[in-house]
Amino acid sequence: MLTIKVLGSGCANCKKLEAITRQVIDQMDVQADVIKVTEYPDIMAYNVMSTPGLVINEKVVSMGRIPSAAEITTWLANAVETESYI
Repeated sequence: MLTIKVLGSGCANCKKLEAITRQVIDQMDVQADVIKVTEYPDIMAYNVMSTPGLVINEKVVSMGRIPSAAEITTWLANAVETESYI
């Protein structure tokens, strides 16, 4: 199962990133645990200086923008592939 974290204070962009991410997860039928990280010290632990941020299996894949569904699909597919080798 993938662990996906949406980093941000809960602003509109953070909510939009979470919604797009959940939509892609559903479309791909991927097992994933989506966690919202809203506390500033926890966000800073990932060296994310601007939100929203997206972390997949503890790897920061995006920050400071809302990536497209296609980008998120690619990142999730790569994470699933990597996970299957473990």
